[in-house]
Amino acid sequence: MDTNNPDLETFRKQWHEEVTARLRNKEQGFTGSKIPASAERSANAAAMVALPPNEILKEESEPVDGISTQAYHDLEDKEDAGKLGVGGSGHHPSKQASEEPTSALEHYEKAIEREDQGNLGDSLKLYRQAFRLDAGVDRTYKNKHFPPSNSKIKPTDPNPSDAPVTVPNTAHHSLDGPNATSTIAQLIQTFSESSIPAAPSATEGSPPPPCPITKLPPEILIDVLLKAAIIDMSSFARLALVCKRFAYLVATEDRIWERICHGRENGFAAMHYTWAVTVTGNALPTTLQVPDLLRDDPLDFSTLTLARNIPSSTIPHPPLPSLTLSPTYPSYMRMLRTRPRIRFNGCYISTVNYHRPGASNSASNATYTSPVHIVTYYRYLRFFRDGTCASLLTTAEPADVVHHLTKENLHTHHNRESMLPSAVMRHALRGRWRLSGSLDPDEKPSAQGEGDEKEAEGDVHIETEGVDPKYMYRLHLALRSAGRAGGTRNNKLGWKGFWSYNRLTDDWAAFTLRNDRAFFWSRVRSYGMGW
Repeated sequence: MDTNNPDLETFRKQWHEEVTARLRNKEQGFTGSKIPASAERSANAAAMVALPPNEILKEESEPVDGISTQAYHDLEDKEDAGKLGVGGSGHHPSKQASEEPTSALEHYEKAIEREDQGNLGDSLKLYRQAFRLDAGVDRTYKNKHFPPSNSKIKPTDPNPSDAPVTVPNTAHHSLDGPNATSTIAQLIQTFSESSIPAAPSATEGSPPPPCPITKLPPEILIDVLLKAAIIDMSSFARLALVCKRFAYLVATEDRIWERICHGRENGFAAMHYTWAVTVTGNALPTTLQVPDLLRDDPLDFSTLTLARNIPSSTIPHPPLPSLTLSPTYPSYMRMLRTRPRIRFNGCYISTVNYHRPGASNSASNATYTSPVHIVTYYRYLRFFRDGTCASLLTTAEPADVVHHLTKENLHTHHNRESMLPSAVMRHALRGRWRLSGSLDPDEKPSAQGEGDEKEAEGDVHIETEGVDPKYMYRLHLALRSAGRAGGTRNNKLGWKGFWSYNRLTDDWAAFTLRNDRAFFWSRVRSYGMGW
């Protein structure tokens, strides 16, 4: 064996230095240093020739057995960072001690943090410490993390007189302000030049379907809308939801609303401001004249009619109200919506509920054993176009009554033992109705005793048969609107009075209205238009 081989001597020297360095590091207890990769592989590299340092690094970076290796040069720093108190850069115990909460707010924040983590025991301790330091720490925390928003103070005068001309007027920016009506009117006015949009194409690239209504002249289109309004006014109003052009016509075409107001279908021509028939529905006689004694009698005309059997047609009543526009009714659309009128496509229902004590046990003085009765009954009113009406008081629910509340069932031949659905009408009473007179909406009624008293507009007078032929009932109701603003109008009848008249003794008696409730209109589709 040649001992003078310089390469072998160099390898032996390098191997001796590496072993010596490893033993020295092991004795010092230092385990964090990184051993070079070349020394790791020196056990089976006896014949390897010493290479320069740059070549050794190049060889380490090459893949071994087709698997690429990755060098972690910052492993020492990461290992040191994970150690506590051994020269690493991790959190030192003294640093952790300095992060302990000291103030009440810090205790409170730490408690919330522990509560979010699910550590309720530590959270409760921190909460107690926080409130011991400061009883109002919860408000402090709220003000810090959830400060109140700075509410904008509205100026008393958004456009003062000394403001420059360039300052815009902001009073009309809100639809809830005083100029909301004018703003909506201006918005509708912008629809005047709009056209009816055609139907879109079914698929992309295909021609749109024909839409003949877009080619109609305005005169014909208005006539079509007029016919639709006469047939069904609610459907005509819903046309405003179709497009801007229809919305403009529905809101501004006053000729259509004028025709509805003057018509007998839904307008005021169908209202009766004088008695049109007798209580039983017969035609009024017109041959009798009012005696001079009765003309000068200051008593109520209705009382004289009942007591002296004078036909109502001979008694003067206020004329029909004028349908001219006024400050109260600036347009026919507003007149139709707000002026009192009776609805014929439904009935008015009053639901009455009240409690009354039952018979108590005389042998026991305990009040909790006394029964309490809950009484429920219904009043029904349906108005017909000829001036007649039907009144019914029953315990039957509306679903069992409204479809039978017709003229055909207003007869006296209902058998008590009858099981027919229409037998609920055996207690129905015939009657007649009229609206109160033609008081000018801009004129206030005169006080009692100041000349000729005029009837206020909006009251309904009803006379019906009594349960006995010698009696007659009179109802005085007021037309009102119930529900949200801008919704259905004239859908409520409030009580003003309820009397009974005895034809034999000529006596009037008033019914108490302690339990009675107002009537509310309910549409019945089977009635149609109420013809």
